[in-house]
Amino acid sequence: MNAPIVNRRDIEFFLYEMFEIEKLTVREKYQDHDRTTFNGAIDTAQAIAEQYFLPIRQKVDANEPTFDGKKVHLIPEIKEGLDAVVNAGLSAPTSDYEMGGMQLPMVAASGAFAYLSAVASTSLGYLSLTHANCNLIEAHGTQEQIEKWVQPMREGRFAGTMAMTEPGAGSGLADLTTTATKDENGNYRLIGNKIFISGGDHDLNENIVHLVLARVKGAPKGVKGISLFVVPKFLMNDDGSIGEKNEVALAGLFHKMGGRGHTSTALSFGEKDGAVAYLIGEENKGLMYMFHMMNEARILVGTGAALTALTGFQYSLHYAKERPQGRLLSCKDPKSPPVNIIEHPDVKRMLLTQKAYSEGAYALCLYGHQLADDEKTALTEEERKHATLVLDFLTPIIKSWPSEFGPKSNDLAIQVLGGHGYTNEHPVEMFYRDNRLNPIHEGTTGIQSLDLLCRKVPMNKFKGYEAFLSVLGDTIAECKNNDELSPFAHSLEKAVSNLREVTTTVLTEAQSKNPDLVFSNSVSYLNMFGHITIAWLWLQQGAIASNALTLEPHIDEQKFYKGKIQAMKYFFNSELPLTYHWGDLVKTIDSTSFDTQADWF
Repeated sequence: MNAPIVNRRDIEFFLYEMFEIEKLTVREKYQDHDRTTFNGAIDTAQAIAEQYFLPIRQKVDANEPTFDGKKVHLIPEIKEGLDAVVNAGLSAPTSDYEMGGMQLPMVAASGAFAYLSAVASTSLGYLSLTHANCNLIEAHGTQEQIEKWVQPMREGRFAGTMAMTEPGAGSGLADLTTTATKDENGNYRLIGNKIFISGGDHDLNENIVHLVLARVKGAPKGVKGISLFVVPKFLMNDDGSIGEKNEVALAGLFHKMGGRGHTSTALSFGEKDGAVAYLIGEENKGLMYMFHMMNEARILVGTGAALTALTGFQYSLHYAKERPQGRLLSCKDPKSPPVNIIEHPDVKRMLLTQKAYSEGAYALCLYGHQLADDEKTALTEEERKHATLVLDFLTPIIKSWPSEFGPKSNDLAIQVLGGHGYTNEHPVEMFYRDNRLNPIHEGTTGIQSLDLLCRKVPMNKFKGYEAFLSVLGDTIAECKNNDELSPFAHSLEKAVSNLREVTTTVLTEAQSKNPDLVFSNSVSYLNMFGHITIAWLWLQQGAIASNALTLEPHIDEQKFYKGKIQAMKYFFNSELPLTYHWGDLVKTIDSTSFDTQADWF
């Protein structure tokens, strides 16, 4: 079935109507760009996706990486596809020209990558992690480190990873045991084990640059004693050529339920004398540096989840329009032809839910990319500081909401296809498996919820929290003046008021009660805040569509905008009310989970 990867009209709506990226060309960094160059990047990415990745989508899933004890084996088509992305200049589209990039705005780059992310699944992770690795070294490394490691990565010769998780210390980084000792050359020797390292070993590139968290001997305990190191798979000779192998050994591969194009590895560092490691920045500041990459990776995880949901929605929508089965209840003639299943109300419900989840999630991620861009390139210092404040606050939601509700969207895509949905003749079951990894990647939903409620909300005397709610308030005020949108604006205003009440209550209770009890429903708080955020984004989309319809556009455009308004209505009528239930659990300090004893299970 030749279903579209994603809907091009949706991409154009987000880029040009909702986020108005053409306005960014007044900024010095983007003055070479216009709608033609933006569309050119999207066209190129779409062509590569359709030529290199779409034909192998299910082959990648059926042939996961293998390890013969000496080297990792991937199907060769993965390298062909990744090389095509690199050769097209799309591996680092937001980087400066002098670093081999295209200097695209982040929102534009995300729009271009939509086709690639949707169809290549986590195979594209080799490039995405490398890009994030480069960004971290550029921000915190020395000029020598940038020239030695970043330049080859930007050229596509080297790949990059982030190595944090250990067998005994997953999300609890304070307990990591990997150690580093300074050697006679002023570098370090690193010893330890890391697991679940995405892209940790493969033969796609000449070298792999690992960014590794470790504790220097004598460092303080806990997260305050963590440092960050560059640990390459191969050492480099003085002339820039590849030298001898470093003490980085592949201990084995993990075999995942989805995302099988991207290796997941167990790595052993320093089995003899210690792996040669190069300190990034200062000792004991490694976690702060790594958060530069982690936060970027969290936005990428959310974006990948949203796009996997979007492509699943497009596939099930296409199927529903072509699959005849059954008759409507109102039809009393058994001899009448079956209707296509998209005519059945419950199928419409499932498709509308998918549309609301997937397009809402992608809008959220694009907003995150816009903020990340604004904090670097906005025209005034005030705008840049505001973007940093809001992005830092929103990152747990940007990572978690698409990761939780993207798989729910993919689950509904399976249901729309019925019996065909769970067979591998169709990709929707693969989409679900690929997407199910995202609630775990880069910090579980529970961890993100605690970060939001316990840290991000009260941080800096609630500045980020208030700054974001002020943005919501501006949209609400504007939409109250539109007769069609006014009821939805008032509904969102009421939900935000409830959110404020819940927030005040729970943080007040935390001052005098056991925090384990008070914050035991933090995921409900995250769900509530996330749903309110998505409702805000749908209100914006509804406003754009409502205004466009007053201009009496072409019939196809009318259908597109009416679809946006209908999805907005669905989210406000069926999803936003859930926030009150979640809020009640948080506000009343519901103790059901907290009170449960381990030996009751």
